Amino acid sequence: MPKALILSGAGRYADPWHSYADTSLRLEALAHDSGWKTTITDQIDETLAAGLDDFDLVIVNAGDPWHATEEGAPEPDEAVIAQGRLALATALERGISLLGVHAAANSLRDYPQWRFALGGEWTHGKSWHPAVGEIHIRTLHDEIVEGLSDFNVMDERYTALTIDRDIELLAEAIDDQKGHPIAWAHQYGRSCVIYDALGHDLRSFDSRGHRSLLRRALSWLLPRQKFDDARRKRS
Repeated sequence: MPKALILSGAGRYADPWHSYADTSLRLEALAHDSGWKTTITDQIDETLAAGLDDFDLVIVNAGDPWHATEEGAPEPDEAVIAQGRLALATALERGISLLGVHAAANSLRDYPQWRFALGGEWTHGKSWHPAVGEIHIRTLHDEIVEGLSDFNVMDERYTALTIDRDIELLAEAIDDQKGHPIAWAHQYGRSCVIYDALGHDLRSFDSRGHRSLLRRALSWLLPRQKFDDARRKRS
């Protein structure tokens, strides 16, 4: 069974707006349903530094370490981060898969490879979101979301993210008949990557449509042979 590592926000990766511990448990359940054996950790820098050789997928569900708000959050250990950068680079070279959820576009700031692999980021002073509310999500024409109906979800609508030109848009949030990119796929070297801007709190994960989107993403990120076998079984 392929292995997924969930990096869950705590310490300098925590913030007062997101309950990463709770939403990471939901992600764990969805990953398991999609064929992954999962491990959750909130020791993000230390886990990256220890290496990713045992994992086929890294899921990032964590906040911005450069704007940490948790009182007493430790200062980063530069030696640990340097080792983590090397481990992430090694994993990307072999083609590890990546899934970023919600605030992940604002996370792992000390690991430049993460931003380039993700294909976009939250840019301070540019990116923003309105208050949490009901969002209408329109899925687009791509094999990952093929057959998935549009859906509504209670969430934050991330807006004006910085997005690279070579991403493949999977879904957008509709507001005043305008589409705002909300999920995309990206090929980074040998690595398959998906970013899903939804996932502010448990209400988002209570949306049947959002759960379906995540299951499709997690299935697509399976090692290719397993993905092809699963697709044949569905056909």
